Amino acid sequence: MGDLNLVTLIVIGINVLISMKGFNDYSFFEKYKFNTGAVRRGEQIRILSSGFLHVSTAHLFFNMLTLYFFAPLVVNLLGNWEFAIIYLGSLILGNLLSYYFHKDEYHYSAVGASGAVSGILYSAILLQPDMSLYMFFIPIPIPAYIFGIGYLLYSIYGMRANNDNIGHDAHFGGAVGGYVITLLMAPILLQINTLMVGLLAIPIIVLFVLNKTGKI
Repeated sequence: MGDLNLVTLIVIGINVLISMKGFNDYSFFEKYKFNTGAVRRGEQIRILSSGFLHVSTAHLFFNMLTLYFFAPLVVNLLGNWEFAIIYLGSLILGNLLSYYFHKDEYHYSAVGASGAVSGILYSAILLQPDMSLYMFFIPIPIPAYIFGIGYLLYSIYGMRANNDNIGHDAHFGGAVGGYVITLLMAPILLQINTLMVGLLAIPIIVLFVLNKTGKI
């Protein structure tokens, strides 16, 4: 992980350029951020464009740092175009899930590549579930599949609590995008990693049940 190949560099470059434009141009930022009311008025471009805007350099840095570490694994195992499809598909699905849960909140707004990055992260975990991850300030290796499951369960908790400014639904939707698209591209994973595929699906099933029962 952490090899800055051309496709990763291009995606990071686009994020930096558009985010910097947004930092310095308030009208541009407002025009292209995700906003429920605007999307309902027909401005669907925001579902895509908002994924390349960020609220601060720190927000941009941490998203791109995560992408830097996990994108090469997806590129090397699936390919450049496949990576791009997973990235964009996860970005869109993340914002669509946000729209689903906030469709009646006309002033709800969000920006950031977190949904797309979550999709790449979950794709990498699905492709190599036995790798170990290290969290900042926690020098203990965490099995990737445990991290993936915990990440989505925490996202569900954040969606239910709704007491911070983090777009947990976009994170969750993006991760689901990475999971589904990766399986469509590499269905052999259903045979060689059946258990891991099933375990990583648990949070998705939990969210579906909670939504159907009206608990989220």
